[in-house]
Amino acid sequence: MKKSAVLLVMFFVWSAILSAQELDATVVVNLEQLPTASRERVDNFKNQVQDYLNNTKFTGQSWQGEKIKCTFNIFFTGSSDEVTYNAQLVITSQRIIENTLLNSLMMTILDNSWQFKYQKNQSMYFNQTDFDPLTSLLDYYAYIIIGFDADSYYSLGGTDYFQKALDICVRGGSSQFSKGWQSDSSPFNRRSLVDNLLNAKYQQFRQDYFDYHYNGIDLFRDPKTHDQALKNIVKLITDLYSVKDQIDTRNVLMKVFFDAKAGEIVEYLKNYPDKSIFETLKKLDPPHTSKYDEAMKLY
Repeated sequence: MKKSAVLLVMFFVWSAILSAQELDATVVVNLEQLPTASRERVDNFKNQVQDYLNNTKFTGQSWQGEKIKCTFNIFFTGSSDEVTYNAQLVITSQRIIENTLLNSLMMTILDNSWQFKYQKNQSMYFNQTDFDPLTSLLDYYAYIIIGFDADSYYSLGGTDYFQKALDICVRGGSSQFSKGWQSDSSPFNRRSLVDNLLNAKYQQFRQDYFDYHYNGIDLFRDPKTHDQALKNIVKLITDLYSVKDQIDTRNVLMKVFFDAKAGEIVEYLKNYPDKSIFETLKKLDPPHTSKYDEAMKLY
């Protein structure tokens, strides 16, 4: 075999190894609200969680694309005993915009309801059958991150991963750590998010979500495809508005989408000739009204 062929084979083998896991996660931990003794017991927690997220193969398949950059900001808020902790999380993920050096923010979620048990330096194992309040939450968000990423490359491509996230919610909801896993009226709820994602009412939105990314922002900077890309970005908004009376635009899925995308949408539509699109966005996304008002003033 020629040297060049050997090198090519080695390249593909090495690439497969590098892409076996899906996430490129950064974990940040804040311990300020914990007493000193509790801080010492979780001093290696950050490294263990980061290793778990980055070394687990969540899909069970060889991951062909770029690893998904994501961040888990964990704020410990208290400990009821030596092994039981409460925490808040802020989870974000990004996706590369094709043929650019830019990234698109895919989600930014504030989760206030994480309670789990942790012993210093305990082992963390990936288990899709049994519920563990620590690793199952990490698994849940891994599947949500992967699902949103897959939805942006294939129409409804994230369905299998959202279903896995729902399975975790079902197990968590019947556990002694059920808070956050059952549907409730809080601004963000894990179960409500996956229920929305898998609900047929939002299937058109998810298809538009694919076009927004794959046939929209990925093609936006190419003069040959710019106009069609812009149409696909606008279509997501107009399609949502056309069913505004049939869906709850205040639900968790809409909150997660617009919390991540409001600023990006404004940037892509700043030169759009019909400025009434921002009035439409204000009706769909009242929490970000100030962004849309500012866009109308500036552009």
